Amino acid sequence: MRKFRKNRVTKVALGLGTFWILAAVAALGRGPKSTVSTGNWTGSWAASQQIPEPQNALPAEDLQDATLRQIVRLSAGGTSLRVHLSNAFGTAPLHLTSIHIARAISASSAAIEVGSDTPLAFAGAPDVIIPAGTEYISDAVNFTAPAGTNLAITIHYNAPPAQETGHPGSRATSYLVHSDQVSRTDLANPKTVDHWYQISAVDVAAQQKPASIVALGDSITDGHGATTNGNDRWTDVLAERLRRERKYESIGVLNQGIGGNHLLTDGLGPNALARFDRDVLAQTGVRWLLVLEGVNDLGGLARNGAVPAADHASLVSRSVAAYEQIVARAHAHGIFVIGATILPYTGSDYYHPDAASEADRVAVNEWIRAGGHFDAVIDFDKLMRDTQHPDRMLPAYDSGDHLHPGPAGYRAMGEFVPLSLFKQ
Repeated sequence: MRKFRKNRVTKVALGLGTFWILAAVAALGRGPKSTVSTGNWTGSWAASQQIPEPQNALPAEDLQDATLRQIVRLSAGGTSLRVHLSNAFGTAPLHLTSIHIARAISASSAAIEVGSDTPLAFAGAPDVIIPAGTEYISDAVNFTAPAGTNLAITIHYNAPPAQETGHPGSRATSYLVHSDQVSRTDLANPKTVDHWYQISAVDVAAQQKPASIVALGDSITDGHGATTNGNDRWTDVLAERLRRERKYESIGVLNQGIGGNHLLTDGLGPNALARFDRDVLAQTGVRWLLVLEGVNDLGGLARNGAVPAADHASLVSRSVAAYEQIVARAHAHGIFVIGATILPYTGSDYYHPDAASEADRVAVNEWIRAGGHFDAVIDFDKLMRDTQHPDRMLPAYDSGDHLHPGPAGYRAMGEFVPLSLFKQ
């Protein structure tokens, strides 16, 4: 009895001692109290990163003592923001000397609203050195940006990156001038390019439970055939619908499409499985994943001529296995996974699919539709096909290349996604 009491007193005394030591250390480590939200964050905008192809990269001299202003449209709104900058494919540390945000006058202008220019900081500093192969998140900043805001992100480069990282398929115009002009309300006579560089995501402080949707896909998700500066990709249409409904308005939509992307092999950008951790799991507040991938694998198999039936069977099997990997990896992180069927593409001059390729698409779509694989299915194939010629896209939705939808097709796709899938 005495022994038990002695041990108990000793343990309590040690516990109190430990408490006071930890409390003292914590007090020493406290910095100034922040007035910026430190609560939960939701992803509001994102773009998949890759090495820009030579024709889409900026010449090194363009980024010598240069200011680059890039416009993105936020899906969810907030009063606190933070910006992700990427050097994911860089081969050396990247020094960005100044980064500002502002509300853009429009999606197609370098001009910003007077009084909205706001500098970003990184661990309290106005500049940042991003190690090779990594991403950096800015300090949070008070900044009012309602859903649908066109946000200007302006970067000053002292010197060009050793290897550029960016997103060529921006469908948005970026503006480049020399010298440090990050605070200018407009940029005089800028060079313009329809690509994004170094920017990978924007988060907003969540008013409700953090919640974002990641759309993982290829050029059909990236928006090939959409209007430059029009923000009329199918993911944009989905975001518009969500913010019109009070119960969904805080949900972000993150477009992680890469033109030419594959499920199984590297095309333009890393394959879907290789980029999964960065483009899905690492996204802020992700709760739902919508997968629309596979047409480039199917079309690419026989693009240069017929291949044996065994190759077709293998491709279908490996594509299904890739979907299974995606579902398993997402489920391990509590993410609800929605599978989308692959759109028809017969008539495509790029892939010129034959009957065997169409049979592969039908087989993959049948697997996607079957129960027990995805948590839900969106049948884009059924929506977009010509009922008289089900291997072809409906002409009204076709951009003209018989592979990608045009704005009307993207509108139909965005309207087709059931909002009920995203109940909080």
